[in-house]
Amino acid sequence: MDVGLIAWARRRLSGSESLPPLWLFTDSARLPDPCAAVARLPRGMCGVVLRHDADPERAALGRRLAAICRARRLVLVVAGDARLAAALHAGVHLRGGWRRGGKLPRLRTSSAHDGAELRRARRAGVGLAFLSPVFSTASHPGGASLGVARWCRLARGAGLPVAALGGIDGQSIRRLPRRLCRAAAAIGALAG
Repeated sequence: MDVGLIAWARRRLSGSESLPPLWLFTDSARLPDPCAAVARLPRGMCGVVLRHDADPERAALGRRLAAICRARRLVLVVAGDARLAAALHAGVHLRGGWRRGGKLPRLRTSSAHDGAELRRARRAGVGLAFLSPVFSTASHPGGASLGVARWCRLARGAGLPVAALGGIDGQSIRRLPRRLCRAAAAIGALAG
């Protein structure tokens, strides 16, 4: 676990923030069983975004993660599945701000990769948008990244709290202004 990223998140903690400053995204390829990593996250200051979309045992994994999150006072959101989120008493993570029918839980986060997705996320009433990829990332090797200047421009105009995702670790997070970067998310920096 990247101690620099943990230290950054500790400095972000305040009584006024309703959502945690640090988030772990599950990833079926890079982190097939995220339970151990989630159990090591700092108590009370982290969130978990359950993806594992193609996993036939996703609901069972969700139940295990929900139990760990409750015991460690972590926030859990489920990507793209409001029904599973409701069953787990969790929030929902929208993809690109898209709402898919049905009633959504009060707690909503969203991915965003450009201004249009940030606007959709804002209209969907999300509390935090994960704007990515900021930097090059192991999840999408060779893929284009936003870079600091474009990420900051998009975050400044978002109209909602924005988190950094993509190539985030204790070093890279310091390249983003604290006033714009309300939270950070990672896989590799938090899984080890």
